[in-house]
Amino acid sequence: KCVFSKINNFWNAYCVHKTNIIGLFIISYSGVNRMIIQNFEELAITEKKKDCLEILESGLQAANPENIISKYVTPNEIKINGKIFNIEKYSNIYTVAFGKAGDSMTRALNSIISIKSGIIVIPKGSKAKIKSKKFQIFNSGHPKPDKTSVKAAKEVMKFVDNKKRGELIIFLVSGGGSALLAMPDEITLSDKVHVTDLLLKSGATIQEFNCVRKHLSKIKGGKLVENMKCQGIGLVMSDVEGDDLSSIASGTTYMDDTTYADAMNIIEKYRLKLKIPIEVLQILGNGLHNQKTETPKIAKIENYVIANNNNCLESMEQTAKSKGYKVIKMQIFGDIKEVVKRILENISEEQKTCLILGGEPTVKVLGKGQGGRNQELVLRILKNTQKLKKITIASMGTDGIDGNSNFAGAITENIKVDLNTMKEFLKNSDSSRFFQKQKGTIKTDFTHMNLMDIGIILK
Repeated sequence: KCVFSKINNFWNAYCVHKTNIIGLFIISYSGVNRMIIQNFEELAITEKKKDCLEILESGLQAANPENIISKYVTPNEIKINGKIFNIEKYSNIYTVAFGKAGDSMTRALNSIISIKSGIIVIPKGSKAKIKSKKFQIFNSGHPKPDKTSVKAAKEVMKFVDNKKRGELIIFLVSGGGSALLAMPDEITLSDKVHVTDLLLKSGATIQEFNCVRKHLSKIKGGKLVENMKCQGIGLVMSDVEGDDLSSIASGTTYMDDTTYADAMNIIEKYRLKLKIPIEVLQILGNGLHNQKTETPKIAKIENYVIANNNNCLESMEQTAKSKGYKVIKMQIFGDIKEVVKRILENISEEQKTCLILGGEPTVKVLGKGQGGRNQELVLRILKNTQKLKKITIASMGTDGIDGNSNFAGAITENIKVDLNTMKEFLKNSDSSRFFQKQKGTIKTDFTHMNLMDIGIILK
């Protein structure tokens, strides 16, 4: 007979003959129980920090595609928003996955249905979670596109165009896809990279950013599927406010509700006109004067958001309540300074409260330091709560990479720190080095998912 026991998230299977153990098998389980926060034990040095990290961890687990895809897909059908798609009627089923969760979404889907072949495009440095000769894998540049982004885009376009009637492509779309697939339209890749760099540092929202990118691309804004002969469906994990399908991964499998005029207005809004290559301005100008065809305004295939930031927040709320905290939830979008003001207004006077944050504030890069919006958010809140009673502050990106740092975010208590020191780190956009010194950086590496940012203030 076989006796099972679970120790530290590993199943031990003891094979017993009469009363003697004759074999021991240790079975690793790679599902929801494996910790995503790698330095959890190092950071959980107080009871409040431990609570905080456990609540964050539950939010990350909720973003795992393996916990999401199976809600909608069975071996016979995709059931979503009251609609049922019979997948048995197709001669072959293929996948095209692009974005930070491309490999984990493919792995989750491949464990349920029979996929003939597919393409996966994920960020450079991210080791694919699926190993199968059925899938061609590209590791492209992010947040700036590179030569692999162009190569991947060409292969994806060719793959899609070659599929016939009676076949089905399931597109698995997640945030980050805009940089991972790049097919510049009458401009060079270096021009595209330059524009990307300017927009990244400008403080533009993701919607504004992607509006410009769509009008400089041959693949974005629905152009990938525009001439497709086979059937298709898009399953999308949202990393944008309001789950705007035309903005997630620049609406590559959807359509575009913005125009060349909108793109030009964004360039002018952030005073980038004199910094942008003349060739880029010519493309936008030609579109503005109807000398170039607009992006598709009608979706060729149906796209469905299967997960968003709320998945994380709801799981975090349940965990916080189970620990006895009174929960307040708020979404954080817009300029980071304004976001901090709103957060401070929502910190409760009551004890045993948990303010849960979700979204993605925008940051204007001022210096040449290391950091990202999550670590900067924690540092700005720390700076503004020096006179408050003890609180614990944390924020992190569900993708595991915060800005140009190697960390997902930061955690701290509102300890006393010299005000001028904090101002200096903020002035140089160097929040990551600040928290490295404080031993407060959260480490996850690539998480293979992306549902925006999550944060907590515990009192």
